[in-house]
Amino acid sequence: MLKLSLKQQQRVMVISFLFIPLLLLCVFSFYPATQLFNLSVTDWDGINETKNYIGFDNYQSLIDDPAQLEPFLNTFYYFAGAVIQICLALWFAVLVNSKLAGRNLFKTLLFIPFVLNTVAASMVFQIFYQVDGALDNFLQLVGLSGWIKPWLFDAAVVPWALVAASIWRYLGFNLILFFGVLQSIPQDQYEAARIEGAGEWQQFRFITLPSIKLVFGLQVFLAFVGSLSVFDIPMIITKGANGTKTFVMATLETAFTFNDFGLASAMAVVLLLIVVVFMLLQRVLFRESN
Repeated sequence: MLKLSLKQQQRVMVISFLFIPLLLLCVFSFYPATQLFNLSVTDWDGINETKNYIGFDNYQSLIDDPAQLEPFLNTFYYFAGAVIQICLALWFAVLVNSKLAGRNLFKTLLFIPFVLNTVAASMVFQIFYQVDGALDNFLQLVGLSGWIKPWLFDAAVVPWALVAASIWRYLGFNLILFFGVLQSIPQDQYEAARIEGAGEWQQFRFITLPSIKLVFGLQVFLAFVGSLSVFDIPMIITKGANGTKTFVMATLETAFTFNDFGLASAMAVVLLLIVVVFMLLQRVLFRESN
């Protein structure tokens, strides 16, 4: 019987535990990604069995027709909203982490929108933004009738209206993540800082922020990826009308409405490459910050 050294046993153990996760990663991530790229260099319509190789014509089509990339600009609205959402979540998490009366109820109320069904939450805002709807009635009630807008019909207003719905929907998730990491910070650090005469802002800057930088970086990355993959809220509320179509919606429309799976696959590959580049950039910046 072969007798392994301690180091060899450790290697076998590591390989054994990593085998199944790596196998699942290859089957459900790497293989579909390669198939996606293979489709992006064909003219497949999603119906016929034949897939004619056309090289990088689909990618050239995206470059020659900027209108196909216009929905990508809506990503910046959602990313800006995600930044606002992260800042609000951090602020609320700091408040909830303090000795605030009723903080558990406050935390629960903020987290409830995240556990709601996405369709139900979007329908709520669709009714909320209707002409003479709840928002208009509230503004009239508080004497702000001049602020009333056609929230879902004005191309300059509707993107921010949808961003506000997204902030409300996912604020609780970010709050829970920040609250969890704030709970792990030893309280004696704050007590020592207060003894030294540090104010609230100094405690936040020199104790809280360094302690949550890992979670904060993760939140920024998830916010960027989430802004690229927005689909449900604009699809349910406006169905992409008035300039609210996102890049994912445009990709699905290209595939299932116009039956151009090759071009849609090229759009998906571009989206995937942007995410990978941002992930690598985030890792480099984080490594430099250390």
